[in-house]
Amino acid sequence: FEKNHVLMYLTLHFFHIPQLMKVVNEMCPNITRIYNIGKSYNGLKLYAIEISDNPGEHEVGEPEFRYTAGSHGNEVLGRELLLLLMQFMCLEYLSGNQRIRHLVEETRIHLLPSVNPDGYEKAFEVGSELSGWSLGRWSSNGIDIHHNFPDLNSILWEAEAKKWIPRKMFNHHVPIPEWYLSKNVAVETRALITWIEKIPFVLGGNLQGGELVVTFPYDKTRSQGVTREPTPTPDDHIFRWLAFSYSSTHRRMTDASQRVCHTEDFAKEDGTINGASWHTAAGMNDFSYLHTNCFELSMYVGCDKFPHESELPEEWENNRESLLVFLEQVHRGIKGVVKDSQGRGIANATISVDGISHDIRTATDGDYWRLLNPGEYRVTAKAEGYSPISKKCEVGYEMRATRCDFNITRTNLSRIKEIMEKFNKQPIRLPLRQSQSGKH
Repeated sequence: FEKNHVLMYLTLHFFHIPQLMKVVNEMCPNITRIYNIGKSYNGLKLYAIEISDNPGEHEVGEPEFRYTAGSHGNEVLGRELLLLLMQFMCLEYLSGNQRIRHLVEETRIHLLPSVNPDGYEKAFEVGSELSGWSLGRWSSNGIDIHHNFPDLNSILWEAEAKKWIPRKMFNHHVPIPEWYLSKNVAVETRALITWIEKIPFVLGGNLQGGELVVTFPYDKTRSQGVTREPTPTPDDHIFRWLAFSYSSTHRRMTDASQRVCHTEDFAKEDGTINGASWHTAAGMNDFSYLHTNCFELSMYVGCDKFPHESELPEEWENNRESLLVFLEQVHRGIKGVVKDSQGRGIANATISVDGISHDIRTATDGDYWRLLNPGEYRVTAKAEGYSPISKKCEVGYEMRATRCDFNITRTNLSRIKEIMEKFNKQPIRLPLRQSQSGKH
């Protein structure tokens, strides 16, 4: 087995992503599926691999998770780590590793190793002796993909200031403004947005490079013109926990004796930081939180953006446990299905938690997942035309989401409306007219 792992390292750099995925898919055909989410500016496919016991379909009640890497093409360690992770999960699944089997059977995992393949090709030509900081960072037409997402923060904060929530606007699922779509949006960003909207992701991590720290939203400062200030989301407690779950299990992130990458010592802060406290920029993490149900964090996995090939085995060891532990956090909190009186799942129902001003929505089958720290919560399910229902849901310390199902019934008003629509008009008018015509 050790031999296998050594072989993996040796062959890694000589493989293109599709070839390597093909090898993994042939080794583990029953638990993997290769697909692409679109193309880069230069026409390279953006390949993803899905790891799940039923690849190709969303199973009711099963949460979806994603790791992406390489949005800055010159930060290549994340790309290599995801290529190693897919091989590792396949080999460990085959060898009967219970922890990996459980993850594969209970989760639908998506790995997208290279968001910006054009930039990677540029950086790869120069290799690890990369002198310039930015070569390959941007997409082929000069866009920073990670920061190319619409700024929904300003829209939400303005609505809050005007007291529009919840009457005129929701505190979640903020729509993409029309002006954004006519803007200079990278094709890679558009592909990511379509992918993010289509799959009901619950948790995600994007791997970056050049630093050793995990950042959590918000990434944009609330005060205008301020370059850094703490800007917490309503889910600050769970975000801090999620960030810590990665940094604390990384072999070097929280090690106080390790040298600082640049000038900031993040080890003092448990290896985590609120994005806006570091430097402000609306990006993929804030967009994901405000536009979808998915909580997204950034992992800066190493000081060196383009490490030498010989350093890969050690970097894999540094990050392996963290990558798995963070993935397992998708099973923290509550989950369930919202159904009507006939037992049919209700899509797009709202799940709100008392005390947290950020709701989430149910997926197509009425299933939902809400990441929460251990504790007792009052949770409400509501949908248009139905009477809302609230119940207490308790989250324990074990790595298993608590089931919290809701059966909601139609309101009388919506029943009456439905009957009226069935008859197209109020059915009373017809006989009245007849009697009037009989008089003449």
